[in-house]
Amino acid sequence: MSAGVGFNRSGVWAIYRFEMARFVRTVWQSIVTPVITTSLYFVVFGSAIGARMSKVGGISYGAFIVPGLIMLSLLTSSISNASFGIYFPKFTGTIYELLSAPISFFEMIIGYVGAAATKSIVLGLIILGTSTAFVPVEVHHPGCMIAFLLLTAVTFSVFGFAIGIWADGFEQLQLIPMLVVTPLTFLGGAFYSIDMLPARWRTVALFNPVVYLVSGFRWSFYDTADVAVGISLGMTVLFLLVLLGVVGWMFKTGYRLKK
Repeated sequence: MSAGVGFNRSGVWAIYRFEMARFVRTVWQSIVTPVITTSLYFVVFGSAIGARMSKVGGISYGAFIVPGLIMLSLLTSSISNASFGIYFPKFTGTIYELLSAPISFFEMIIGYVGAAATKSIVLGLIILGTSTAFVPVEVHHPGCMIAFLLLTAVTFSVFGFAIGIWADGFEQLQLIPMLVVTPLTFLGGAFYSIDMLPARWRTVALFNPVVYLVSGFRWSFYDTADVAVGISLGMTVLFLLVLLGVVGWMFKTGYRLKK
């Protein structure tokens, strides 16, 4: 890969193309399995349980959970793809070739995060299409929906990238997604509005970053939100900047990259 002048496009494209090729080879795990799992959510929550529940904010429960289910899949997919993408070179020892290549850490992030975010967005759109087979879905603000989809995918791909650098084994690679991210998603209003919570727990929920993602994303569908959409957008951008700072520090210090 040649460094070129300024931005190393060939290096970024090589990483991106390699990661996307792996995505095509594992399409069953990457696409089919999450779609089947999400379809089961719609059958259980949307049909079996939703038919017995009153509307939430004037929206049928089955339709109400669509943005939350998309966010759940988007977060887990973004973290998984990005963390494995950077961890695998560490595991095989090829990370040293990558670090010695004429490519900056920022360009490396663009390649890995760009591929992970692309995979997650494709999955999110497929799940959105799948949901229309089960419940009536409306998208009142498609531009805002795409913006939140893109921003969330990039943010949590950066998060996954940091996890991949931090992890010393496959067990640690799964630790944070299983013990932290998934519970935060379920407690972040994916299946309910935080307005349903008692005042004390509603205040506690506002410390959960996933609340802002789900709330802003749901607003783009139904014009209803637990938090003002501007605040949701601002908190997501802030989280992204913090994560970029953490990853930048990791590369600068060589944290768990150089032994």
